[in-house]
Amino acid sequence: MRVIDSHTEGEPTRVVISGGPDLGDGPLTERVARFREHHDAVRQRLTHEPRGFDAMVGALLCEPYDESRDAGVIFFNNRGYLGMCGHGTIGVAATLAHLDRVSADALRIETPVGVVSATLHDANRVTIDNVASFCWRHDVAVDVPTIGTVRGDIAWGGNWFFLTNDTPCEIKLENEAVLRRTATAIHRALIAQGITGSDGGEIDHIELFGPPADPKFADSKNFVLCPGKAYDRSPCGTGTRAKLACLHAAGNLKEGELWRQAGILDTIFEGTVKVAPEDGIYPTVTGSAFVTAEADLILAP
Repeated sequence: MRVIDSHTEGEPTRVVISGGPDLGDGPLTERVARFREHHDAVRQRLTHEPRGFDAMVGALLCEPYDESRDAGVIFFNNRGYLGMCGHGTIGVAATLAHLDRVSADALRIETPVGVVSATLHDANRVTIDNVASFCWRHDVAVDVPTIGTVRGDIAWGGNWFFLTNDTPCEIKLENEAVLRRTATAIHRALIAQGITGSDGGEIDHIELFGPPADPKFADSKNFVLCPGKAYDRSPCGTGTRAKLACLHAAGNLKEGELWRQAGILDTIFEGTVKVAPEDGIYPTVTGSAFVTAEADLILAP
């Protein structure tokens, strides 16, 4: 199986460019179901040790359902399948540029939850325009064992997020273990108390916020716990979109105003919003991705 590895602001993406499972045709939602039901061992081999690790996000390139789009992609990680992945989309765009498969500066990439536009400023710097994001519930109280009451917002940015400023310590790499324990406890409490997204979906991403290391370069700093208990090394693309939606809903971010979101490594995504006519926002997120490896993976029994 031929793969290209990259990182987006520190977070890895592994793009499968050939040798992946045959998922047939039809909408990507149907192909994800076939992937899950018949080829899940491939996902595990790509993301689990010894070929992968907890933070690895996979992206299977496939033919788009709509031929007018440039590519289709299915995202997955060590736990399962992702509707959308922001850092992964930036990684896919940089990978396609690395492979010289980009015929224009703008790409339209089909995902199971909608079409994402990716604009390449150069071979590494990419801006993505995502499907609509929205803040569903504001100031939700969650009773977390050993911690107490935690308050936060529930938002959709391509995945479901619980976003809170109730962090136990400064957000920095040295505190990763404490931050992970806190976010895990919040996730378990959400499940135990039946708190879900608007569609009944599991809120499987927990986002903790604190002040940036240097306000000259960022407006906020986050720690994001992803499904599978891995933390996001980048500021999290879908998490940044969820944050933008909450800021706009609260009246704290105007249309076109720049928001700079730092992650645990102090790498930064830049985001702006456009008001969606139906509800919520259309966010844009800009970051950089760099190819780190080209490899042939051998999948032995």
